[in-house]
Amino acid sequence: MDQDMVNMFAIAAGTLAIPLLLFMASFMLWPSSLIKVYYWYWRRTLGLQVRYADCGGYRFCYSYRGKPGLRPSVLMLHDFSAHKDTWLPMVKYLPKHLHLLCVDMPGHEGTTRTNTDDYSVQGQVKRIRQFVEAIRLNRKPFHLVGTSMGGTVAGVYAACHPSDLCGLTLICPVGLKNQIGSKFDSQMHEVEHSQYTLNIPLIPSTPEEMEEMLKLCSHVRFRVPQQILQGLVDVRIPHNDFYHEVFMEIMSENSKYVLHEHIQQITTPLQVIWGKQDQVVDVSGAAVVAEALPGCRVDLLENCGHSVVMERPRQTAKLILDFIISQQSTESASTKKKS
Repeated sequence: MDQDMVNMFAIAAGTLAIPLLLFMASFMLWPSSLIKVYYWYWRRTLGLQVRYADCGGYRFCYSYRGKPGLRPSVLMLHDFSAHKDTWLPMVKYLPKHLHLLCVDMPGHEGTTRTNTDDYSVQGQVKRIRQFVEAIRLNRKPFHLVGTSMGGTVAGVYAACHPSDLCGLTLICPVGLKNQIGSKFDSQMHEVEHSQYTLNIPLIPSTPEEMEEMLKLCSHVRFRVPQQILQGLVDVRIPHNDFYHEVFMEIMSENSKYVLHEHIQQITTPLQVIWGKQDQVVDVSGAAVVAEALPGCRVDLLENCGHSVVMERPRQTAKLILDFIISQQSTESASTKKKS
């Protein structure tokens, strides 16, 4: 083999090695940056675009895909201490023509955070209505989806603004007087008795606490490398004081059972999805909703915990889409009868 050929292979090997070495360095030294790049790449792959909505000095960050069409638009509200990309595993299984919007909840990720804002459930409902009006989403009734804390906000939103919605999906919502306590409830009793000297299980500050939180939230056991756990913690730590503030707000006397207090005011067609093995909010909450609103649809998922969107993304996407289609069919049949 002549020298030119050897040099060519050496250059090719070097060219391939550099990005690999950069990737390994990022993985070992800056795992949090790698996680952000991962979400950015996944959004692009799924065709989601990030936009901002400004109103009255407040800025909302959201991602969207598709345009309003025959199906209603779908707005998704994420969980406590999460962000709009929480929905990516499920978005993957929804039709690309469906108009989807995933907004960062007040104070979370790219949405404005202020020291004077009200992060109670009622305060968040006001902000989400502000977002809806800013982008004129309620020109036509839309479908609202919320999980956990986002589910509570979605439920209270439906009770307060029924004319905005044509459908509502609540996934493992908090804010109900459940018949049975959960593992998380027991842990919180210990935290409260310690006068909050123990860390709140949903606000990890070490890789070990992050791993315990993932075990608490998921029935499905995901093997997460230590470096990724460290990256997840690194992303969260700068925001932990804020998460603590929000947690105390939504667990206060005014917000703790706010969904329970508003449940009978919900007139929007309702779907409830719950993981049977939920250790954060016990699945008995589904029966509480069904008793209050007998006409609602309840879907209980086997071998699934609190992180329904992560554990059962395909099934959850199908359930929501089936519900939207069934509601449209019912509405169309009702319109024909009247005419």
